[in-house]
Amino acid sequence: MTADSDPLIGSWASVPHPLTVEMAATAGYDFVVIDAEHTPMSFETMGNMLRGSDGETETLVRVPDDDPTTLKRTLDLGPDGVLVPMVETPAQAEQIVECSRYPPGGTRGIGPGRSTEFTMSLDEHLEAGDDSFVRHVQLESQRAVENAAEIAAIDGIDGVFIGPLDLSLSMGCFGQWENDEFLGAVESVFSAARAAGVTTGTLATNDAEREQRLDWDVDYVATGMDLIHLANGMTEALEHSRDLVE
Repeated sequence: MTADSDPLIGSWASVPHPLTVEMAATAGYDFVVIDAEHTPMSFETMGNMLRGSDGETETLVRVPDDDPTTLKRTLDLGPDGVLVPMVETPAQAEQIVECSRYPPGGTRGIGPGRSTEFTMSLDEHLEAGDDSFVRHVQLESQRAVENAAEIAAIDGIDGVFIGPLDLSLSMGCFGQWENDEFLGAVESVFSAARAAGVTTGTLATNDAEREQRLDWDVDYVATGMDLIHLANGMTEALEHSRDLVE
């Protein structure tokens, strides 16, 4: 989840089925975010969705919370990275790193899952350590903005991701993407991330948002969501058909 030059372009998978990841990979997206926070997704479904990637399209799982068991079970499935929502303090970021590192640097236990190729590459997996995946944290509140520099500076945090909807809601300017206070918060977070040398990312769901968010000079953008693509396509087809009938 690091862009050497141009930003990485990704898709957002909210439909809990492997096809949505396979379609994003087939289309040629650089990465796909698998959303386990706001969907009824099981770990079994998550594992099947990860199998939908072609190996070239990277996978970033947005976990439902920062619980150590959640992180452990997700990482055992072998994603390229995790995106942890609603991170607000350096202490929370430190806990995320600790419970996702193996001893002696952390408390993560060893599982016989996809991440170790079912123990067939266990030694290599343990040797790779932090290099085998990335940890990104989602900053989406005023408190998170205030603590952004300290959060980004935590050893083991690889990237920060702004959730525009929740951040604007937290600031009392929901959906007001040109609001000066909102844009100031965005710049504050990403400036702190760049100073700390970590990756920056965000989400866009339509043409105007894509243009704005790519102007934020981020390293990666999820530029669409499967549910919205589906809803828009169904609505457009229905409206066009009704126009033809009338």
